[in-house]
Amino acid sequence: MIFTKYNTLESFGADTLEILLENEVQNNFPISFIYNEQGLDTSQWLMTSVKDDTGGVILTAVCTPPFNIVMFETRNQPNDPAVELLSNELKSMGVTLPGVLAEQKLANRFAAIFAGPNLYNRHLSEIIMRLDKINAIPKAHGRCRSLREEDLFFVPFWERSFSEECGVEVYDILTNLKNAEKRLGKDIHFIWEDGHPVSQTYNVRNTQNGAGISGVYTPPQYRGKGYASSVVAEVSQFLLERGNKFCFLFADATNSTSCSIYRKIGYNDLCIFDEIKFNNE
Repeated sequence: MIFTKYNTLESFGADTLEILLENEVQNNFPISFIYNEQGLDTSQWLMTSVKDDTGGVILTAVCTPPFNIVMFETRNQPNDPAVELLSNELKSMGVTLPGVLAEQKLANRFAAIFAGPNLYNRHLSEIIMRLDKINAIPKAHGRCRSLREEDLFFVPFWERSFSEECGVEVYDILTNLKNAEKRLGKDIHFIWEDGHPVSQTYNVRNTQNGAGISGVYTPPQYRGKGYASSVVAEVSQFLLERGNKFCFLFADATNSTSCSIYRKIGYNDLCIFDEIKFNNE
């Protein structure tokens, strides 16, 4: 087997993109990295693969500091020697990682080898879901509309509450404000209003054929009225009509309520991703 570290995004994509696209939804993170539509500085990115003796990629791994390393075994075929080689090479390079995000079994196998027993813990388990066609569901009272400038007075606080409830990285209010401002006028961030704003979601991290949905949030006082279901359903339909072949999202595997909502809309489970954090102290 051959370990390869790439110095350019172009060379990394040339070797791995075709394989990643075979499982497009599962690999939405590395695919979006390769597209790099925001033109981010990639000089500090860690882009690697492990190939078999014929030059075929069997393991892909990429890390965009300070975030977790994201990895994929080609066609989800387990290959422990490849995982061990990747781990050993990263250690020999002196690479420090905060954690790993990958299909559940792969994430745990890599963590056990790279971090060692009892030196890691599972932070999140999320179900990746895909939708190809919307199911007919009851529509909540109100309507869906695009983000407006006046929404910036509350959206950053909704974003923080969403992150805290989901256990994902929490940003300060100013950062949330700047991120929301970037979505203005692009028809990617949507608000459900019933006399006033009551729920939201937005389109993020697209792939070649699909559109990602994230940031689904309804303040506690407005829950139980179908607002989240309605905004996700309407935005999903909008994204399909925009030309995407499917939509996808991550759902907290421990939150049966949100998972049930998405399944009723038409989202189907693909696989479970674990986010595992390493004890680097």
